Amino acid sequence: MKVELTKRGDYAVRAMLALAEAGEEQRLTAREIAERTRVPRSFLPQVMADLSRAALVTRRVGRIGGYRLARPATQISLLEIIETIEGDSRRTTCVLRNGPCGVDGRCEAHDSFYAAQEALRASLGRSTLAVVTAGDAPRQEGD
Repeated sequence: MKVELTKRGDYAVRAMLALAEAGEEQRLTAREIAERTRVPRSFLPQVMADLSRAALVTRRVGRIGGYRLARPATQISLLEIIETIEGDSRRTTCVLRNGPCGVDGRCEAHDSFYAAQEALRASLGRSTLAVVTAGDAPRQEGD
């Protein structure tokens, strides 16, 4: 089973982690974020604009400008970042029928896949920027 982000989602998570690692009071310019994360500089302003509109980052223009987290890293989860960029992550199609769930009843696997989806969302919701940058994210067997 694949769990993947779009490039835009990937870039947003990387940018937010760079800001969290820099500290709550330090601003990073778009150039600094791009260098630290290897996000293409031409694409970064679009991602940062999305994060700014969602009130996850603040931006200051000018010589001492740049971006920083809008809230403490302890209050921003990976789920919030991902859903800001990619929208609601919940599946809307049946895993077996590849159509809308519930149109002709729930499939036999619905409850199992729904529970797995919600467990993933809960894990990402608990994984704050502070937890991830500190290396305290829960590890699964085999990691």
